[in-house]
Amino acid sequence: MIVCVAEKPSVGAYIANVLGAKQKHDGYFEGNGYQVTWTFGHLCALLDPQEYTEQWKGWNLSSLPMIPPRFSIKVSGDAGVHKQFNVIKNLIEQADEVINCGDAGQEGELIQRWVYQQAGCKCPVKRLWVNSLTEEAIRDGFQKLKDQSEYQHLYEAGMMRAIGDWLLGMNATRAYTIRYARGSGRDRQVLSVGRVQTPTLALVVKRQAEIENFVPRTYWELKTNYRDTLFSAQIPVEEGEYAITSEEQGQALVDSIKDLPLTITSVEKKKGIENAPKLYDLTSLQVDCNKKYGFSAEQTLQLIQSLYEKRLTTYPRVDTTYLSDDIYPKVPGTLNGIKDYFPQVAPLIGAKLPKSKKVFDNKKVTDHHAIIPTGQRPDNMSADEKKVYDLVALHFIAVFYPECEVSNTTVLAKAGEMDFKVTGREVLKPGWRVVFGAEESDASDNAENSENSENSKSLPSFEKGESGPHEPVLKEKTTTPPKYYTEATLLRAMETAGKTVENDELREAMKENGIGRPSTRAAIIEKLYQRKYIVKQGKSLRATETGINLIHTIISPLLKSAELTGLWEKKLREIERGEYAAQNFLAELKEMTTGVVRDVKSNKAGMLCPVCRQGLVIRGNTRYGCSRWREGCTYAEPF
Repeated sequence: MIVCVAEKPSVGAYIANVLGAKQKHDGYFEGNGYQVTWTFGHLCALLDPQEYTEQWKGWNLSSLPMIPPRFSIKVSGDAGVHKQFNVIKNLIEQADEVINCGDAGQEGELIQRWVYQQAGCKCPVKRLWVNSLTEEAIRDGFQKLKDQSEYQHLYEAGMMRAIGDWLLGMNATRAYTIRYARGSGRDRQVLSVGRVQTPTLALVVKRQAEIENFVPRTYWELKTNYRDTLFSAQIPVEEGEYAITSEEQGQALVDSIKDLPLTITSVEKKKGIENAPKLYDLTSLQVDCNKKYGFSAEQTLQLIQSLYEKRLTTYPRVDTTYLSDDIYPKVPGTLNGIKDYFPQVAPLIGAKLPKSKKVFDNKKVTDHHAIIPTGQRPDNMSADEKKVYDLVALHFIAVFYPECEVSNTTVLAKAGEMDFKVTGREVLKPGWRVVFGAEESDASDNAENSENSENSKSLPSFEKGESGPHEPVLKEKTTTPPKYYTEATLLRAMETAGKTVENDELREAMKENGIGRPSTRAAIIEKLYQRKYIVKQGKSLRATETGINLIHTIISPLLKSAELTGLWEKKLREIERGEYAAQNFLAELKEMTTGVVRDVKSNKAGMLCPVCRQGLVIRGNTRYGCSRWREGCTYAEPF
């Protein structure tokens, strides 16, 4: 008998139907030589500290760092979870072969492998790997099953991620809570520290501090109105400085040119193109859904996961915006399947579709391609699901439309010795823009070659050498602080390890160093909400006093640095590709954990006074003391 293990009951039921396993039992389907069962998310997990040794049951610094000689797993969950695990275990014990039909990604591989280990699986294991849950994709996947060993590096990366989160999370949380948290016993507040959670919180705290400490500067801009067009003065300045820093200086410049004619010295027109917005990976979809509809990252993930399980879109937990070459022959069929719902498809039916490297590139696709429609009839969707589906479908349609052709115009002028400039843009052929209709301007925000949106208007026809009167205008301006993070901008910051990156190509290249995975970033943000480290005000994310205090308390740069965490993420991806040894990474993890604990143990400043339990420990010239020494606290300790 062949036992198939799916990621959840609904997926198991559909796979069973495709395989002809129609007979329903408690916890599995059977028929046609198959038994199809399923897990419930993380069926197995690493042991808790106290399950390794009694010494780790209590929270005290002397027991840290906690580094098990060998990590072990257990069935984790309620009675229903244990019941389903026993179903899987009994089926596996009698199986001739097991087929891993779990979620086709790092986390899904780890979940399934741990279940098989805990169940004592001895028979051969094959892997089903599909990009969508359509009947065609599943049948094709069963024809191309691979041996489990081909996904060993994927499993090792997932295991190292889990062990890394355990080591740093358990040890750092205990160390900082014991040393710095107020209260005692059950009343003591737990200071939760995590490998991805903490640097993400640090990004929010840092941005908030930049805003609160921002000192505005006043400056002036000189423009002049000629033929109902505003030209900007071009005054050379050093980077970060402003050309006009006082009203008197600006007025003197106005007086020096107001009676002189403005002469056009150059008119340059260049034809250009704007490419269609890229296809979606999970993060860019979450970003757009947050901007357009106010959906949280977690909400968008749930919606696109539902569309995937309804077989309407492809696998969602992806970090690429490209398709592999083998998808190209299937595109006409996909478009044909959605043509009745999107009139924009009509011009593409029967036409030769372009195959651009900006869309199809095998080198940019590993396990999964970008999120696209499957071509199934898009029915049975909620209103919110339809919003997400329409975004995915319209982006897919747009990449097969012609490029948008534009004319970029730069006009230079002079009044006396003062140089002026204005730029403009005119759409010559809208191309892909017609796909989005009223959403054209939103879509263009994501277009690759979109130029200065402030100067995207058409200009009058200017001739070199023409001259005439103009009206100088001096405008007072004030510098503005950076903006608070929204979920959309925080997701982008996580993707690029805190760096502000507008260019799509550069952002794509930096994904390997991002913090977290596309599939986990939403959950990380949700954890920050749940632990009351951040709150949402409108769309803005604000760090709470608790969150700010936690970041200020943490002394280890490793735990707060998005860049360092991003480098760690890069190594996990290298393990996945077989380019870095998991054992080497594990050794680094142990060393990092030991260092974090050592830093906390050696730094008593900031901890609750061990004598009066009211003041905080402060550092003097030669010893530590209590901040309440004036009130009579006697605590003192040399260092």
